[in-house]
Amino acid sequence: MMLQDKEMNSDLIGSDRVEGTAVYGSDNGKIGSVEKLLIEKRGGQVTDAILSVGGFLGIGNEHHSIPWSKLDYDTELGGYRLDVTEEQLKDAPRFASDQADRAYDRDYQSSVYEYWTVTPYW
Repeated sequence: MMLQDKEMNSDLIGSDRVEGTAVYGSDNGKIGSVEKLLIEKRGGQVTDAILSVGGFLGIGNEHHSIPWSKLDYDTELGGYRLDVTEEQLKDAPRFASDQADRAYDRDYQSSVYEYWTVTPYW
């Protein structure tokens, strides 16, 4: 059995297979894709997914840090489902491509977890 086949039958997935995966809203419409995952250094747990939303060919994209607990993998869609509408996402904290370090800022993270009403991991 090839490694890829084993991964498909496991509860585990490599981060390289998550990056680029589509994210769908509560209406099943595609709202973006996973650009990268944030992993807690000491605990090793995924804390957030950075979503790339909008734009064309990477230009004009907005980025949203979403608490990992908000995403559920949907086998029928072949992507992650986010239990929000596209409108709710538009109102959420976000940052531009040239502000990538903002995802690591504690004030920004606090605003994200507060907006999504998720208990922070810290």
